[in-house]
Amino acid sequence: MLNVVDLRDQVDAEVDYSTMVPRAPFDVTAALDIVAPVCQDVATHGVEALRRLSEKFDHVVPEHFRVPAEALQHALDGLDPLVRQAYEIAVERRRIVAYQELGPQQVDVEVATGAVISQKMIPVNRVGLYVPGGRAPLASSVIHNVVPAQVAGVQQIAVTSPPQADFGGLPHPNILAVCALLGVEEVYAVGGSQAVAMFAYGVPGLCRPVDMICGPGNIYVAAAKRYVQGRVGIDSEAGPTEIAIVADDSAIPSHVAADMVSQAEHDPMAGAVLITDSEELAHRVDTVIAAQAAEARHSERIGQALKGEQSGIVLVRDMEQGLAVADAYAAEHLEIHTRDAEALAQRVTNAGAIFIGTWSPVSLGDYLAGSTHVLPTGGGAKHSSGLNVKSFLRAVHLIRYQQGATDAVAKDVIAFAESEDLPSHGNALRVRVEDPDGSRA
Repeated sequence: MLNVVDLRDQVDAEVDYSTMVPRAPFDVTAALDIVAPVCQDVATHGVEALRRLSEKFDHVVPEHFRVPAEALQHALDGLDPLVRQAYEIAVERRRIVAYQELGPQQVDVEVATGAVISQKMIPVNRVGLYVPGGRAPLASSVIHNVVPAQVAGVQQIAVTSPPQADFGGLPHPNILAVCALLGVEEVYAVGGSQAVAMFAYGVPGLCRPVDMICGPGNIYVAAAKRYVQGRVGIDSEAGPTEIAIVADDSAIPSHVAADMVSQAEHDPMAGAVLITDSEELAHRVDTVIAAQAAEARHSERIGQALKGEQSGIVLVRDMEQGLAVADAYAAEHLEIHTRDAEALAQRVTNAGAIFIGTWSPVSLGDYLAGSTHVLPTGGGAKHSSGLNVKSFLRAVHLIRYQQGATDAVAKDVIAFAESEDLPSHGNALRVRVEDPDGSRA
């Protein structure tokens, strides 16, 4: 069922494994021309544009683009008790970890006598969260974005999700229920790139502009985030989800197969890659995957993802080469199913999140492990982290130099400024040394 890439005869120092491992194409640039007029339409025409675009893309125009408070409470009251319990566990565990991520809020460093530099962490004032509502209503995304923002101290959090014709133009009730559970009262029934534009530019009488936009979405949502970046901050341009599994012959084939199928369930473009030095394991996993996929509720979608160019089995000589391939791939989710899984995990340098051993499947992280599930895709783990509390904080330096400390380095600043041909910079120090009380002015 899966494509096979054999890298066993490759020499690590001579190849770029990132070009050899399966991965889905995701061209955000190509989508920019489509989303640009949508964003400008919202910026220019506000609610009128939202009505037209909602009818065009979502095939329903909400009675209220801002979800009424009673609808949020109704959704929470209507939750299945078991589902509510799962949501509450997820919130509790993510919040516990988020408080540990927070760390010290201010650091003071005395670089010399009378010269103190402080770093203060200041939360973003207003955040807009986009929550997809298409194939899967990702209530989990509300938890994994809102909880760290709340722990960071963000005072205003707005959530938007596409209106659903099946729910009278409201977002999916599970999304509304989690918003109510977390105390988020500002919720909109707006989807797609027009939702990103609403957050970035604001819509008079409906929604004020935000300072940062976060949350996953399709390629048009990602393109819209790129289009408005600079006007607002964004978390990332999330592409199709992906899992890589590094496994040796000790791995349990049914566990490996189930985890690959679970990620393939997200989207036909989802990627699932097994990296192994065991041909026998590769064959057994491929056989089990075919059986599991055939029995799955979303078998067609799963089949498309697993047969696509973004999924496959990569054969390596040994786990050393496997580690090199995994680091080159830089998976959003990396699972390690080997005899020395803990030791191997400590050596990984590129991964969004690392799931160690057969009892730590990605599905735990997706929901209630306590870790973040908002992770870099498409190799972005080589340079970026998953969304966490610090994503919503800005580091600001506070500089406090007493007169003696400034006098001590004045000549050095003057020399530095002259070397850059910026003499007035140096003069700002000279006037303080020569006229400390300003009496000569």
